[in-house]
Amino acid sequence: MERNGKRLPEKDDQFTLTSQVQGRDGWILHPLDEKLRKEAEGQKLRAISMRLLFNDPGLNLRADYSLFDRTTGRPICVGNGETCRRAGKEGVATLPCPGPDACAFSQGACKAYARLNVVVGDDDALGSFVLRTTSFNTIRTLAARLEYFSAVSGGLLACLPLELKLRGKSTTMSYGTPIYYVDLVVRSGLTLEQAIAQARELDEQRRVCGFDQGALDEAARKGFANGAFEDLAEDVPAVVEEFFPGNAHGGKTEGTTKADSSLQGHLEDRVARLNSV
Repeated sequence: MERNGKRLPEKDDQFTLTSQVQGRDGWILHPLDEKLRKEAEGQKLRAISMRLLFNDPGLNLRADYSLFDRTTGRPICVGNGETCRRAGKEGVATLPCPGPDACAFSQGACKAYARLNVVVGDDDALGSFVLRTTSFNTIRTLAARLEYFSAVSGGLLACLPLELKLRGKSTTMSYGTPIYYVDLVVRSGLTLEQAIAQARELDEQRRVCGFDQGALDEAARKGFANGAFEDLAEDVPAVVEEFFPGNAHGGKTEGTTKADSSLQGHLEDRVARLNSV
């Protein structure tokens, strides 16, 4: 969709795998997109078999509050509801973060924003696709699932055979219109017990070969910590319009009204509620 010469993000009911190359009409599809789509029911890609790169749930899913500059597409401020890193004329400063509802600086343009790295296919064991989302339903669902799978597998997230699945639901706020969010489940055809057994077997094979998962997690942890902002300028335009009222989707966003402004608090609260069910 285009408006004022800009291509705007469109909400869809299926996944699309893109490459890192842009053409005149946007991102060029990755060869895996066509391959997986041919195998999908109705050629709609609503489930993707994948693995995770890291055993640490927080490395696989990085979630924060983000504010982007609408003109340049660059991140201005990134925080967690307690502290934030804000870019200014004198560099990046660490400041208190009250959360989007109480932040005068963001003027309502700050949102929860997350990136999930997943390995699809076997062409590159350390290469990954990135799912970027501003959907709080997706963020809290993925955060809870990652914690659960980490717990039941004994911390073997990177070895579990998993699947991203697009789910739909309707609420009173959506007036019956389906809202899609991403879930993380055990790969189709496997029970949880079978998936854990496969994870233990793969972990043992990797250890015998000298694969150091702990060192990989630590390298990623340092890499994420060293960067003031994770996204490059060319990665951001596809989601920038989501952060401003009056966008192509009517400016409606998934909001929260919890007393705790901390994003981690929101996610932990969600996990606690699911545990109580």
